[in-house]
Amino acid sequence: MHAPLPLTRDLVLIGGGHSHALVLRMWAMMPLPGVRVTVINPGPTAPYSGMLPGLVAGHYTQSDLEIDLVKLARAAGARVVLGRAEAIDRDTRRITVTGHAPVFYDIASVDIGISSDLPDLPGFTAHAIPAKPLGPFAATWEAFAARARDGAQVLVIGAGVAGAELSMACAHRLRQQGVTGTVHLLEAGDRPLRDIGDGARRALLARMQANGVQLRTGARISRVVVGGVDLADGQHLPGDLVIGAAGARPQDWLEQTGLDLVDGFIAVGPDLCALGDPLIYAVGDCAHLTHAPRPKAGVFAVREAPILFHNLRADLIGGQRKPYQPQRDYLKLISTGGKRAVADKLGLRLEGDLLWRWKDRIDRKFMAKFHDLPVMQTAPDLPPLAALGMREMLEDGQAPCGGCAAKPGPETLIGGLAGLPAPVRPDVIRGAGDDAAVLACGDGAQVLTSDHFRAFIDDPYSLARIAAVHALGDVWAMGAVPQAALATLILPRMRDRMQAEMLREIMAGASEVFRAAGADLVGGHTSVGPELTVGFTVTGLHRGTPIGLTGGRSGDALILTKPIGSGTIFAAEMQGRAAGGDVAEALALMTQAQGGAADILAPLAHAMTDVTGYGLGGHLLTILRASDRGAALDLDAVPLMAGARELAAQGVRSTLFAANSAQALAFPGRDLDDPRVALLFDPQTAGGLLAAVPAAKAEGAVQALRQHGYQAARIGTLTDGPAYVTLR
Repeated sequence: MHAPLPLTRDLVLIGGGHSHALVLRMWAMMPLPGVRVTVINPGPTAPYSGMLPGLVAGHYTQSDLEIDLVKLARAAGARVVLGRAEAIDRDTRRITVTGHAPVFYDIASVDIGISSDLPDLPGFTAHAIPAKPLGPFAATWEAFAARARDGAQVLVIGAGVAGAELSMACAHRLRQQGVTGTVHLLEAGDRPLRDIGDGARRALLARMQANGVQLRTGARISRVVVGGVDLADGQHLPGDLVIGAAGARPQDWLEQTGLDLVDGFIAVGPDLCALGDPLIYAVGDCAHLTHAPRPKAGVFAVREAPILFHNLRADLIGGQRKPYQPQRDYLKLISTGGKRAVADKLGLRLEGDLLWRWKDRIDRKFMAKFHDLPVMQTAPDLPPLAALGMREMLEDGQAPCGGCAAKPGPETLIGGLAGLPAPVRPDVIRGAGDDAAVLACGDGAQVLTSDHFRAFIDDPYSLARIAAVHALGDVWAMGAVPQAALATLILPRMRDRMQAEMLREIMAGASEVFRAAGADLVGGHTSVGPELTVGFTVTGLHRGTPIGLTGGRSGDALILTKPIGSGTIFAAEMQGRAAGGDVAEALALMTQAQGGAADILAPLAHAMTDVTGYGLGGHLLTILRASDRGAALDLDAVPLMAGARELAAQGVRSTLFAANSAQALAFPGRDLDDPRVALLFDPQTAGGLLAAVPAAKAEGAVQALRQHGYQAARIGTLTDGPAYVTLR
């Protein structure tokens, strides 16, 4: 088997706008070897603006208009960095991202949209919601609509096309929900809908009247206050929700980039490249086409995508760019609340339900491009001639999972360690069989542990944070205080600058975790191999006797500090089946340090371990066998990560599941087709702590854990032996 091709260029897409989403889809169909693609976005999904009025009106759900960037990136072989870009250092070619190490680029493209925020209007930021960015607005509207009662008042600022469309959608939604209320559309000038043809304008004014929208021109707002707006003439207009739909503002941080800007928007030439910087492109609403200025409209972002895709590839291979020439005019289909629409074309008055069905078909066709994604090959093809047994190992077509799911099975480990001699040094107190080695250290003890795994996500910074939390788990499980850490890294083949930047991200992420835990990351060892592997050796100190596995007592309550399901979620993510939101939530849980949980549980626990590769079931069995106890487990009490149960019910399994589930013999009456049971054997990476504590202390411990942000639960009870688990 040939080694993977080296990576030589970093392409970074800043923002998940329409152009970038289409570029990622095209990249999935035609990847370019040697390029690492990164997309930076505040969240795991990006909304499609064309369907927002339909969402407000109640014709669509939020999932209908969300592009899942995690699935899209998986199809394109790209990494996702979840965070908001807030600066570009063009000298070092690094992008500053909130909550993340700076991201290096060879070539970058910006597609971050615009805002309809009105920061110069007093009180707007505190008491109103801009219609753009779409994601926060959609969430705010859905929450408002769910609680709206008779008499609800909605104020929409700005009587352009966006304001008119939103006001009618709001009125329709309230009416469909049986809520009597009023939507007011406020325009500071004397003429609403000034940017469209006369026919469409007349049609929209008539539809607003039919929807009960109260249009008010000459309404100059002096400030937004709690419960409405104050006008310049001294009047107060009450409003339960104030929406800003006036104008289009660029994001403020662009001013600090040093790029050429026009009214705050990135100035680009015909090739969509920023003027004066050949390494940065800009597309969509955040860009200004200097050669052919156009209004802010999604149609241009969509049609820029093929040109951007071509030009990015041309730069990466040394080819020739193409120019983008936008059309002079385009058809505007404007929804009018119900399932009707108005067309703006040639000044004609065109309206009706047929136009809405046409618009709906266009929108759904666009979104279908991101639902029917190519699936990347996950396992190598079987060669014509191969050794016996290879076909059986590859027959399911599933590539080995990463993280702690990449471990050998528990029986393999037990068999491999069976011949390991017992410690003979007097200062080695405990060895194999516990979470970590325990060494004599003054009047107390030092614990020593090592853990590493192959990458299961492509973001080195987040991966390093998870690996650090994972490696610290053994120290926390023994009630020790983290002391020092050494890194062991295998970096993939890349050009030197890319390797240095990857190493910088890894060390930044890991150092943050270790420093927060009270430990120092003091160095380590690196090598180059076929794929990224991250691991750490960690030491910790304990003033007395570290907690072990042998002290569990009958009647002890079993407490788990984190939900389970990460192995299933990331097995599904590799297959393009996991929802981006579920993946993002799982990552947040996996980076949650357990030091605070250990502080609460260690003074109480008779036995404690961390839940990692052998799953909750396997790690529970280690306590039961060491303590010579049984257990009763309440399946419905075991906390699960969002999406895990549904994926398990669909048959998604980690590649370590089969080996882990061999331990199910110790679970009488188990049904591995039950997703709750299957998840007991799901390998966890950076999982929670599992502690056996006195029953009388359990409720207080769980409450304390929850107050500190842990999704902890009491999941069962230790019973008299043997080491079997009764499920209930």
